Amino acid sequence: MDMPENEKIAVTFERRPWGSFTILDELENYKVKRIEVLPGKRLSYQRHQKRAEHWFVVQGTAKVTLNGAEILVKTGEAIDIGTGMAHRVENPHSSDLLIFIETQTGSYFGEDDIERLDDDFGRANA
Repeated sequence: MDMPENEKIAVTFERRPWGSFTILDELENYKVKRIEVLPGKRLSYQRHQKRAEHWFVVQGTAKVTLNGAEILVKTGEAIDIGTGMAHRVENPHSSDLLIFIETQTGSYFGEDDIERLDDDFGRANA
């Protein structure tokens, strides 16, 4: 059975220097992404004022920095990132892809709610 045209979900895929993400679902109060982090790469150390995040690792091991503390999150485990908390995810392995599902909840999910504190690719806020 086909979905009506107005009920089909547009999937957004974007490549980044550290890997890629796919937006799986999004409404006004949440967004769900599938995030892939390449071996040895990491995302920017950042925080958000208008959203919290829940990360569930489905493949690999995530090295998470949360307010300066490093935590290893393995396949089948999850971690919660509260609003305003400084955070970063890294794939510490040299050959395995890290894949996790990120569920964002809050009032706003735009890229301009990212305050980059440190970034390997020159995107940190001034």
